Amino acid sequence: MVDVIVGLIVAAVIILAVRYIVISKKKGQACIGCPSSGSCPYKNKSNSSCGDINPKK
Repeated sequence: MVDVIVGLIVAAVIILAVRYIVISKKKGQACIGCPSSGSCPYKNKSNSSCGDINPKK
């Protein structure tokens, strides 16, 4: 019985995480969970290296 409860809790966490990602992507967020609050250069396509995924060297 404990295994079933633990399995249901794990399944619920995974379902809620996927739901959060889908909703965030529909809103247009480029980087989900990014602390830059939507001002990162990845989203704004600027030449700044702050927060770039592949910074120029």
